[in-house]
Amino acid sequence: MDLKEIIIRSKEIRKQYHQLERTHHGSEWSIEEDALAFLTDAALVGRLAMSHQGRWPASDTQDNLKHKIGECIWWLAVLADRMDISLEEAVAQFLLDTHKGLSQE
Repeated sequence: MDLKEIIIRSKEIRKQYHQLERTHHGSEWSIEEDALAFLTDAALVGRLAMSHQGRWPASDTQDNLKHKIGECIWWLAVLADRMDISLEEAVAQFLLDTHKGLSQE
C-alpha cells in the first residue's frame, strides 16, 4: 500500500471514529485529543519494543507491536490532515533535508 492509499483510508476511518465520538460524547475529539492519543500509542510502541528485546514483560508482543506501529502511522496521517499539512510533502521534505544534511558531514 502506498502513502496516498494510507492517507485516504486513514481519513475514512477517522470519519467513522468521529461519528462514534459524537454518539458517545456529543462532540468530536479536538486536534489536541488526537495528538494525545497518538502520543499514548507511541509510548506503547516504546514499551512493546522493550518487550520485544526482553527488557519488559508483555504478552503477544509481536502482534501488539505491529498493530501499534500501524496505529501510529494512522494517527500521523490523521493529524497531518487535520492541521492542513500534506503528509506526503512533509515526509518527502524531511527525507530530502535529512539526506542532504548527512551527505554534507
